[in-house]
Amino acid sequence: MTEESLRWIRNFVDGQFVEPEEAHSFATIDPATGAAFASVHEADRTLVDRAVVAARRALDAGWARTPVRERTALLRRAADRIEERFEEFVAAEIADTGKPVRQARELDVARALANFRTFADVVAAAGQESFLTELPGGRRALNYAVRKPLGVVAVIVPWNLPLLLLTWKVAPALACGNAVVVKPSEETPATATLLAEVFAEVGLPAGVYNVVHGFGADSAGEFLTTHPGIDGVTFTGSSATGSHVMKTVAPRVRPVSFELGGKNAAVVFDDVDLDEALDGLSRSVFTNTGQVCLCTERVYVQRGIFDEIADGLVARAQNLRLGSPMDEATTTGPLISQAHRRKVLGYFESVAESGGEVLTGGGIPELGADLDGGSWIEPTLWTGLTNADRAVREEIFGPVAALIPFDTENEAIALANDTEYGLAASVWTNDLRRGHRVAHAMNVGMSWVNTWFLRDLRSPFGGMGLSGIGREGGESSLHFYTEPTNVCVQL
Repeated sequence: MTEESLRWIRNFVDGQFVEPEEAHSFATIDPATGAAFASVHEADRTLVDRAVVAARRALDAGWARTPVRERTALLRRAADRIEERFEEFVAAEIADTGKPVRQARELDVARALANFRTFADVVAAAGQESFLTELPGGRRALNYAVRKPLGVVAVIVPWNLPLLLLTWKVAPALACGNAVVVKPSEETPATATLLAEVFAEVGLPAGVYNVVHGFGADSAGEFLTTHPGIDGVTFTGSSATGSHVMKTVAPRVRPVSFELGGKNAAVVFDDVDLDEALDGLSRSVFTNTGQVCLCTERVYVQRGIFDEIADGLVARAQNLRLGSPMDEATTTGPLISQAHRRKVLGYFESVAESGGEVLTGGGIPELGADLDGGSWIEPTLWTGLTNADRAVREEIFGPVAALIPFDTENEAIALANDTEYGLAASVWTNDLRRGHRVAHAMNVGMSWVNTWFLRDLRSPFGGMGLSGIGREGGESSLHFYTEPTNVCVQL
């Protein structure tokens, strides 16, 4: 297939699909097959500037002053329209990521609907504190706060859950009255572009939602984060990129909201329900081929049940089915790209150098001519590693985990907290008091007990240390996407 015959994915600026003045493009690759499925117009600096200017113009034209009930009604209409075009979004998500069709339907697109509807409810119901103050001399004053939109927000979205995380940011941003310029990952441009069609169909004013495609350095990402018209940046991605974005916006003192990497731990005690723990651990290690910031890459198991947990996880890993994303029986897709697979394979080599033992996996599967060009890798489990080893300290972002034994509760807590990351942890025990105790002791933003990935979208979401800055979800999102102004009235 030649580039000319591929489907084009274009930028969306000021309510229109547009091309840059100098039409540079790049191919987007189906990770399952390795074949190009679309060409993407790369935004140049001029086009990014047009997008930011359009967003500012939309704010000044009245979007920021639009009543909350009208903004939230638009979010609900967008959710309804995505639901009507559900299978189109599923197909776009699969083409971008190679993930299995069941996951695309049940997690990614379903969660996009929930994001819009949840934040419509949250913002519609949100209030502010007020205080009646008694002053010296018998005077009184009423203090109350009003929330104003942050302004023009740069939304930078990763490739692992592109639609889910896009809507997780865009929904509260728009509900709060902001305008956005979205830069999706160059690996996964399709659903952000399809969402532009939906917003146009439901009547979102031109310029409120803009999409610019491209890369990071010396491309759309850098042009966007360095633009003086941006009032804040929300970013999900690697810790290294987050650090770079912080440096970029520091001279202009712009606020940032970062959900970054993780090296998440699971702590499994010997009083646990084995089948429940094994099912949960299998999901936490292998979901989305391990390409979720919340996935578990370190599993600490109390010594008395170590062999049972190891054997059970190996059995579950070997029962995973790698294959065509459109096959309902497929459980596990490819990695996002050949480059990412090379990175993950590099950790396989480091495990061998550290003397680790491969319990299962450790290589590249053979799936047949249609799929062997894709970025496939075997689900992999290791033992014989310690917290000093590179594969236990650095985020790998693949379907991998190191299994490490412990003896006491205090030892388990120390091992789990021995990391620069602090996104999530899970604790597996039938002792309710221990579950609370250990969950509280984890230095993370989210701690699960006897479950994983179970979320109430109104609860705070985010990490500590290298895992991020700030919290998203429910009213926590409002703290970033709005600026409170206190009004004091002497009575």
